[in-house]
Amino acid sequence: MIELPRRVPGATTAVPAPTRLVPLYVHPIEDPQAWDPDALDGTTVIVNVHDGPDAVVDEDYVLATSRLAAAGVPMLGYVDLGHSARPIADILDDVNRWAAYPMSGVFLDQSPTGAYGLGPVALAVRVARRAGLFATVLNPGTPTDPVYRELGVPICVFEGGWDEYQEWDGEGALPGDGHLIHSVPPWQLEHARRVMAWRGAGFGVVTDRWMPNPWHGLPSDSPRPLAVVPG
Repeated sequence: MIELPRRVPGATTAVPAPTRLVPLYVHPIEDPQAWDPDALDGTTVIVNVHDGPDAVVDEDYVLATSRLAAAGVPMLGYVDLGHSARPIADILDDVNRWAAYPMSGVFLDQSPTGAYGLGPVALAVRVARRAGLFATVLNPGTPTDPVYRELGVPICVFEGGWDEYQEWDGEGALPGDGHLIHSVPPWQLEHARRVMAWRGAGFGVVTDRWMPNPWHGLPSDSPRPLAVVPG
C-alpha cells in the first residue's frame, strides 16, 4: 500500500516531501521507454487501459505492470466516475477488474464535487479496498465539497494547463492536496514546481506535454523533475 501525504487541516508548516504521481496514458507497445522502471523510479504511476480495464485482460499491460511491480513502482488503476453520470455497476466492474493487474489501488477520475455525489464515490472506495486495492486517489480536478475529506483519501484539487494554474485562486484547496499541471513551457518546468510547493501541493506532476492528451507519455525532462520541489 502506498502512502500519499494526507492533508492537515489548518496546517501552516511546510508540507512533507511529496509523492510523484504520474498519469501514464500511453500503451507500453507504443512507447516502451516510458514504461522503463528506471524512468519511473520513485513515482506512483496511474495506469489507464483505454480509459478503464476491459473485460479481456490486456497481456501487454500485464507484462508492463508486472515489470514495474517487480521494481517496486506502485500503480493506480484508472477508473472514470464520469462526474457520477456513469452507472455505478460499470464503475464497480472497472474497480474489480483492476485486481487482475498488480495495482496498489485506484485513481478515481472525474470525481463529482457536490455532496450529492458522495455515495457512489464512497462505494467505489470501499469496493476497491475489498479487492485489495487499498490506495485511492480522487481526481475531481477542482476543490470539492468538504464532505469528501471524510473519505480519508488524497484529492487532486487541480488539473489543467499552466496558464489556468497561474490564475487559479486556490479557494477550497488544502495543504497536501494534489495538483496536476500540463502545458508548461520546458523552460518554466522548474518554476512551475516551485509554485506548486509554494501553494502547498503535497503530490502531483508538472509536464510540458500539451492537450489533447498531456498524459500520453512522460515529461521531456523526466525522470528527475516529476515531483513538486520543496520551496
